[in-house]
Amino acid sequence: MERPSLEFNLPDTHEEGKLYVVDSLNNLNKLNVCPAESQRSLDEEENTGGTGESMAGSNTRNQCLFFITFILTLIISLALVSFVIFLIFQTRNEVDQISSRLLSEKKNIEELKKLNNIILKHLNQSRIKE
Repeated sequence: MERPSLEFNLPDTHEEGKLYVVDSLNNLNKLNVCPAESQRSLDEEENTGGTGESMAGSNTRNQCLFFITFILTLIISLALVSFVIFLIFQTRNEVDQISSRLLSEKKNIEELKKLNNIILKHLNQSRIKE
């Protein structure tokens, strides 16, 4: 594959056309030579005249985004913690209900055992008498 040459045969144009072509070539050269972030900072510097106005606005914007992200993270964390606490209370209530059922069933089983023993004794006594 052949690489296109950077030499251009420019036809005779007006002075403005030449300046436009040179400016376009300079921009193309910046894109090829500079990484994206440094190109952005160069463009910002050209736009603000190098006074740093854009950096102050960008810094304020970054702080605002950080603050909003921090607040959202805190809200989400609070919601998750509240949900976990709710689940803990619900689980505790369920366990209490189950344990009370087990205690009542245990009492019922003990009563049934007593009745069974009484019936067995009665049957044994009735067999002996016969």
